[in-house]
Amino acid sequence: MEGLIPRRMMIMPALRKYPQELRDRAVRLVYEARKEDPELSLNAAVVRIGQRVGVNSDTLRGWMKRAQIDSGERPGEPSPV
Repeated sequence: MEGLIPRRMMIMPALRKYPQELRDRAVRLVYEARKEDPELSLNAAVVRIGQRVGVNSDTLRGWMKRAQIDSGERPGEPSPV
């Protein structure tokens, strides 16, 4: 193994696939859809809006969970500011 230079392990933050503006818009649209139709479940709203804006429903569900925690609607540790 002579001549090999060991690489330094560098930890880099994961790149975000979706811009913050899209994340914010998708979350807002889910809130609005559920406000317009109180019978609409979170899952149904996430699937509907996710398809409309081109975001995987599981991804959008995670964003909703985070938004609900940050707004105090759901227990959990809020995101750092």
